[in-house]
Amino acid sequence: MIRATSRLLVRPRLLCLSLSRSLSTQAPAPATAVADPNRLLSSPQTRVTTLPSGLRVATEMRHGETATVGVWIDAGSRYETAENNGAAHFLEHLAFKGTGRRTQHGLEVEIENRGAHLNAYTSREQTVYFAKCFKSDVDWSMDILSDILLHSELARTSVERERSVIVREAEEVSRQYEEVIMDLLHEAAYNNSGLGMTILGPENNINTLKQHQFRAYIDTHYTAPRMVICGVGAVDHDELVATSQKYWGSLPVAPRTNYPTNFDPAVFGGGEVRQANGELTEAHVSVAFEGTSWSDDEAYALMIIQSMLGTWDRLSGAGAKVPSLLAQELAQAELCHSFNTLNISYKDTGLFGIYLIGDQETMPTALEVTIAGRARDGWLTCAFLSSTARKS
Repeated sequence: MIRATSRLLVRPRLLCLSLSRSLSTQAPAPATAVADPNRLLSSPQTRVTTLPSGLRVATEMRHGETATVGVWIDAGSRYETAENNGAAHFLEHLAFKGTGRRTQHGLEVEIENRGAHLNAYTSREQTVYFAKCFKSDVDWSMDILSDILLHSELARTSVERERSVIVREAEEVSRQYEEVIMDLLHEAAYNNSGLGMTILGPENNINTLKQHQFRAYIDTHYTAPRMVICGVGAVDHDELVATSQKYWGSLPVAPRTNYPTNFDPAVFGGGEVRQANGELTEAHVSVAFEGTSWSDDEAYALMIIQSMLGTWDRLSGAGAKVPSLLAQELAQAELCHSFNTLNISYKDTGLFGIYLIGDQETMPTALEVTIAGRARDGWLTCAFLSSTARKS
């Protein structure tokens, strides 16, 4: 069981979210780990240089013939408003639709001819664009990345065409229950802040966001102090610093708009979210405490606890013969079909808990085993996805 007696989990607040027809934590004290100094000394060195504009360049050089370079932007759904929620993810789609120098087709052919790989993703706190290439093409990759980020045309025809693509993507995500449960978990935990909004945004926003809103989002958030250029693999640090100055030297140091860029810190709150889904045959439940930020010293201990609690699936063939005591208790009594331990960190908060899938009838007992009576005094926040969204 998860014993919530550790100093790490003294915040006596619990978030419980369930995707089910109906609707948790004792965490062992953090173990003391002693790192092997020789192993640490053999790890690749991470070098970081800050340019005069505030743009940071970080590299970790490794041997080989390939490299991965990219730009990490401190801009995700957390920094959006109710009116433009989904803009960061929408921009990810538009970035590959052409620039003043490259058409969409020309961009695709150029990347294919180089044997490179270009990709992007959007999270709640970051937007990331990166390229995997041969070491001789690092300069070219940086040219491509700066072109699509800083000089994307954002044509109205592209905006209209991508609406239906993103709507279909949202429909596909809605059928992935793990994605749905994470969105509902954040909505229940941070319902009064940006972290409670979804990455894709509501369908109404997807169908109504305009070209000027995307340009305003770029002018607000794409500034040098909020961006980091990263390179891993066959990358020379000094060369990447020079290349970054070459292609990203024109980045503004401050927003070009008067929109807010630093929202209030996320507040982990209580509440309950219920959502009906008549297609469900199993109960999906997530339970979480407020965890730690990435920069918190206790984040490492939570990673160890996460590993100790582990994951389990009845199809794995391991049965109850697994190291995790929680898995043993859940498996021996056949209380769930599977579970994953969650440890999600942000810049000022986090979620630490569990995601369970199992039969409707056994889920209440599985939750009792998992949360060990911590749901009291209003510390419990719940969300439900079920065929009836009824009270349990």
